[in-house]
Amino acid sequence: MIDLHTHSTFSDGELIPSELVRRAVFQGYTAIAITDHADFTNIEHILSCVKKVKSLEGDYDIRIFTGVELTHVPPGKMPSLVEKARKLGAEIVVVHGETTVEPVPPGTNHMAVSLDIDILAHPGLITVEDAELARENGIALEITSRNGHNRTNGHVVRIANETGAILIVDTDSHSPHDLISDETAFTIALGAGLDEKGAKKATGANPRNLIKRL
Repeated sequence: MIDLHTHSTFSDGELIPSELVRRAVFQGYTAIAITDHADFTNIEHILSCVKKVKSLEGDYDIRIFTGVELTHVPPGKMPSLVEKARKLGAEIVVVHGETTVEPVPPGTNHMAVSLDIDILAHPGLITVEDAELARENGIALEITSRNGHNRTNGHVVRIANETGAILIVDTDSHSPHDLISDETAFTIALGAGLDEKGAKKATGANPRNLIKRL
């Protein structure tokens, strides 16, 4: 399992980073990104603290990536915050997309896929135009296992299939029970409307290709 969207106690997760990593190893993960919720008020603190967990790569057979999920950030502030995240050492930059279950500022999806990010998380009722822009910029659209956010997984898959956008399965884990196995991730991809070939790409080749760029 490669999971590039998880949270620790540095935002609203229940586990400190070391426990999150340990539980991921036990679940059979080969790679994990810790991507706590960040904005212009806390991004320095999150990245300076969470990047220390990479030292556990020497203890466990897992790759650990330091990241952030830029969350409820006004679209106009997004470009400078993405740039700041990269300068502070964020290996994975996720943007909290326009999920239908939270009041995300309109225009977030469009701004996000125009920038140097890696993943647009739970992008809700994403448009064809924004999916095409994500494809052109090599940004992955997320199929999420998280309750609520997953209401629009089917729409995301349909639009991605229409435009050729990259899809990946992530958990958006906040709690220990949110971590999943490869088999569960594959089932989620199938349930979202992918065929077996597409589900294998979304849970295997696509996340592997993403972390190869890092």
